[in-house]
Amino acid sequence: MTDPAAINATARIRQLTDLTHRLTERLTAESKAFEARRPQDAMATLAETQELANLYRRESAQVKANPASVSAASPADRKALVEATKAFEAILDTHSRAVEAARTISEGLVKTIAAEVAGQRGNPSAYGASGRANGGDTRAVAYNRTA
Repeated sequence: MTDPAAINATARIRQLTDLTHRLTERLTAESKAFEARRPQDAMATLAETQELANLYRRESAQVKANPASVSAASPADRKALVEATKAFEAILDTHSRAVEAARTISEGLVKTIAAEVAGQRGNPSAYGASGRANGGDTRAVAYNRTA
């Protein structure tokens, strides 16, 4: 294979296949961390996962915009990319469900804790018998809906 277009296409396909495998492995590990109820383990590598995901998004967008750039690659290399992409899409679905479950659980815990704190404070009364404002509980609770 001395055709420069074929060499470039093969290199590009193999690079994208390798990137897809690496991202799939990363998401598999993160999904296992969520399943083991250890999201903090997934957080340890979040920055690298985001970097790989952004690189994958850019590379796949370039191939989608210019399919001719990889058309000269061998059928075996293209098939390897298709198989890697199928595996990636499968783990991506599993990963997104695990992340959503962790988010739902976290939000539920925060709401429960906030409700418990609010319940323990009791109902505030604005004024006492003397006409002065009653001293209330000055502790603050912040609730942010984004988890």
